Amino acid sequence: MTSTVPNAVEHADEQQPPITMFGPDFPYAYDDFLAHPAGLGQIPATEHGTEVAVIGGGLSGVITAYELMKMGLKPVVYEADRIGGRLRTVGFEGCDPGLTAEMGAMRFPPSSTALQHYIDLVGLETRPFPNPLAASTPSTVVDLKGESHYAETPDDLPQVYRDVADAWARCLEEGADFSDMNRALRERDVPRIREIWSRLVEKLDDQTFYGFLCGSEAFKSFRHREIFGQVGFGTGGWDTDFPNSILEILRVVYTEADDHHRGIVGGSQQLPLRLWERAPEKLVHWPYGTSLETLHRDGEPRPAVTRLRRTGGHRVTVTDANGDVRTYRAAVFTAQSWMLLSKIACDDELFPIDHWTAIERTHYMESSKLFVPVDRPFWLDKDEETGRDVMSMTLTDRMTRGTYLLDDGPDRPAVICLSYTWCDDSLKWLPLSPNERMEVMLKSLGEIYPKVDIRKHIIGNPVTVSWENEPYFMGAFKANLPGHYRYQRRLFTHFMQDLLPEDKRGVFLAGDDISWTAGWAEGAVQTALNAVWGVMHHFGGGTDPSNPGPGDVYDEIAPVELSDD
Repeated sequence: MTSTVPNAVEHADEQQPPITMFGPDFPYAYDDFLAHPAGLGQIPATEHGTEVAVIGGGLSGVITAYELMKMGLKPVVYEADRIGGRLRTVGFEGCDPGLTAEMGAMRFPPSSTALQHYIDLVGLETRPFPNPLAASTPSTVVDLKGESHYAETPDDLPQVYRDVADAWARCLEEGADFSDMNRALRERDVPRIREIWSRLVEKLDDQTFYGFLCGSEAFKSFRHREIFGQVGFGTGGWDTDFPNSILEILRVVYTEADDHHRGIVGGSQQLPLRLWERAPEKLVHWPYGTSLETLHRDGEPRPAVTRLRRTGGHRVTVTDANGDVRTYRAAVFTAQSWMLLSKIACDDELFPIDHWTAIERTHYMESSKLFVPVDRPFWLDKDEETGRDVMSMTLTDRMTRGTYLLDDGPDRPAVICLSYTWCDDSLKWLPLSPNERMEVMLKSLGEIYPKVDIRKHIIGNPVTVSWENEPYFMGAFKANLPGHYRYQRRLFTHFMQDLLPEDKRGVFLAGDDISWTAGWAEGAVQTALNAVWGVMHHFGGGTDPSNPGPGDVYDEIAPVELSDD
């Protein structure tokens, strides 16, 4: 178990099947769909070569384009910034090119099995990510209210932390049927998943994470709730999630998305970049050796979209930043949905009014990081008095909140993520320059590690990001508030366009903020595959009977529908 405060997963029978992000809202086996030798489906030969606009070159957009290309369509990808989206890996000017910083996604749970399909496809390697008290993390320091605790395993922490861990396990069991749902997800027992989740959605849609804790006898102690919020489980403090819907949190813990994380060796942005350059072995219509790169002029995606409108014959007309205007029979929008409200001029007729309402109500969480390159992993040096590591993976209530130590071996340059923060903790950094941020962070860490001179090991300038200040994102990822379930359902199910009026078809939504697991790359993959099925169906195609797609089985596993009354 790698959590700072272990969750109830640690009590599960290790002989059970491995868990995946199979539901709970839409229990469809995307990993099996991808692995099936019959492929994802086909379109009529008369449609081969037809252009489809794919707006957004993040992971969801690149996967959508890659799979549509394999079917014989011609995806035209538009990207405002760079291929990768929030899979953004950067280097440090003047330093070893092997030193990188993950500005967005940096850790991926094994339960992301559809994502893993593409990681394996392009030949990337993963390794354990050094979360608090993970097996690969040499040591962790928890620093709250000026008091620090050094730990190499969870058992090294004071008893109160184990009490909080037990409270969280009891809270999940009593209020959310954790063991039953965990077992049903492992066994892919669709009827049982739907039975449990339908009841919980009805019961908990209007409940915050914090309200859920307060309603549990296990968390009647404010001190326990405070410690839990500041230290959390899995990846660190969760008090920034306290205002969000408890349903968001349950999706994470049921599927163990918060634990056992792995990082991609060399950086996560390699995944979309390699897919962009990759020529699939099995292609329809296109000659062998065709890739997304070769389908695009100069090998680059088209520039930012500035306008989207419907035109005659239910077509979609796209205007880009160069003033180029193209009309398509179908388009897939994979960028963050707020772009449709601000950066892109859109016709009201693009979506039904209820979908526009759902887009308007989208709630994004802010997030900031700052990294510095250092000469070596000096944190593994031993303190002469205590024999402990001189510095550790750090969770604190100070400004830095989470500090991660990343290395490629004892004799090589390394990287420190001095601070990783969300929401209000992220906004505190917003007015500061990278160097100003670094100075505040070094001061905070100096109070925790007074014997350690971090500054003397720094060998380059810091790199930083505040996703709320990124013009094509305006936030890190979506997190539904209480009462938002209906909105999320509208957006996720948008790929089922037979349910829409004819004049509202042909534009498909994808991306992690359309998924039920926003903030996780798996959600970007799953919604991309939904959109691929939707476009295929839109062009009169279909799947092999032996490998039904998400739309083929939709009626059997559709997400719970709550009444609007």
